[in-house]
Amino acid sequence: MPVQPTVQLGNPTLRAATSAVTREDLRAIQPLVADLADTLADWRSRTGYGRGIAAPQIGVGKRLVYVEIDEPWVLVNPRIVERSSETWEPWDGCLSFSLSFFCRVRRNAWVTVEYETPEGRQQTIRADGELSELLQHEIDHLDGILAVDRMTAIETLCMRSEFESRYRDDSPYRVRATR
Repeated sequence: MPVQPTVQLGNPTLRAATSAVTREDLRAIQPLVADLADTLADWRSRTGYGRGIAAPQIGVGKRLVYVEIDEPWVLVNPRIVERSSETWEPWDGCLSFSLSFFCRVRRNAWVTVEYETPEGRQQTIRADGELSELLQHEIDHLDGILAVDRMTAIETLCMRSEFESRYRDDSPYRVRATR
């Protein structure tokens, strides 16, 4: 499948609500999953960044997330059903910001996420730390919420070059993707 253009900050598509993936959609979802995988792989190969991507980021208003940390993982209709009261403030960047800048965001320390597999099986996961942050980021995309909406303070906003020289080693992005 082809690499898709990534919808960028300012495009109203990123703020639009998404619709659920229906049972009928599940039968035809593989091309969309492949587009998400290829688009994320392209970002990783060009920038060394990219842990996940949501369907709205390639202009598709469906509740679908593709994550690749150790292996590919597709979450259909994910939703956060429980979250910790404890929070933390990791660094965050986004493909929809062309990874031009990073900022600190407030995230829950852990979340419980319910989702379906592409085959329609119901799943639940409790995610902590960096996985929790990533899932919150991607699920936010499905609800029209962006990392800048979760920014802790404008003073944390920095360009990628500054982030890399000062903060990357203490962030979820400390490990560079294989190129």
